[in-house]
Amino acid sequence: MLYDVIIIGGGPAGAAAAIYSARKKLKTLLITDSFGGQSVVSADIQNWIGEPHISGFDLAQKLEAHVRAFPDAVEIKVPEKVVEIKSVRCSTSDRICDFEVRTDQSNIYESKALILAIGARRKKLGVPGEEKFNGKGVAYCSTCDAPLFSGKKVAVVGGGNAGLEAAVDLFPYASEIYLIHRGNVLKGDPIEQEKIKTNPKLKEIIFDAEILEILGEGFVNGIKYKNSKTGEEKILQVDGVFVEVGSTPNSEIVKDLVDLDKWGQIKIDPRHASTSHQGIFAAGDITDDPYKQNNISAGDAVKAALAAYNYLLKREKMPPAAG
Repeated sequence: MLYDVIIIGGGPAGAAAAIYSARKKLKTLLITDSFGGQSVVSADIQNWIGEPHISGFDLAQKLEAHVRAFPDAVEIKVPEKVVEIKSVRCSTSDRICDFEVRTDQSNIYESKALILAIGARRKKLGVPGEEKFNGKGVAYCSTCDAPLFSGKKVAVVGGGNAGLEAAVDLFPYASEIYLIHRGNVLKGDPIEQEKIKTNPKLKEIIFDAEILEILGEGFVNGIKYKNSKTGEEKILQVDGVFVEVGSTPNSEIVKDLVDLDKWGQIKIDPRHASTSHQGIFAAGDITDDPYKQNNISAGDAVKAALAAYNYLLKREKMPPAAG
């Protein structure tokens, strides 16, 4: 079967693209390993428009339910992970291609257009001790693991929103929290900064800190860092380390198909979410959009779906097949 569009990803971007593709009566396939994206681990999302408070789990359920409200237009493959994407049957004159998508279940699907909403994954520090103590004091999900550090001293590495939110998640559990940031000013939203600075459990914000090693004996007992300005090395005695230093786009499978920036993000035209390859569109954290927010991901995915529809109209010189 040749689909009009295959959407890869089940976060806010993938769901929004699927809903708008369905409304345009495109024959659509959505492939994802799960719904919800990175926010699925958030206990309390307060900036999803229309929901003053919603958990990541509840948001994921609502996204999936909305997509499933179009069973005649959208086919869903979950859990399934895309492992390879190729352009096939390309015309020599105008570089218009079909696309072949292969998954980890040895299935092959084909489409006339693609919308990439594969998101990103958490970055690691890459220092000695990080892998050794992963799950033994080193954690990457404060929502998941904060209760495990009840009454303990904890370091949070990261000065963006993710780091600040991790500190907030830890306040009900940890006895002391140290926020460690490689820069000299926090990057998180002012409202999040106010939350942490007024809490007595935040003992110190350590700026200009380069993490050198995570220490321990069976379990984490400290973190070694260097002041990037003075070169002075110090050891902070803690029982746990939460790593919140950003993410890496999941763009490896399309690195030979579309243009990426130096960070591995897919370059898109912000007007219609198109990539360097005709027929491929992208939205969300996998792109070079500077604002990594759920609402922006969803909005960009709407543009991607509408642009894909217009691309198909132009390609076929007639309305695409209805689902």
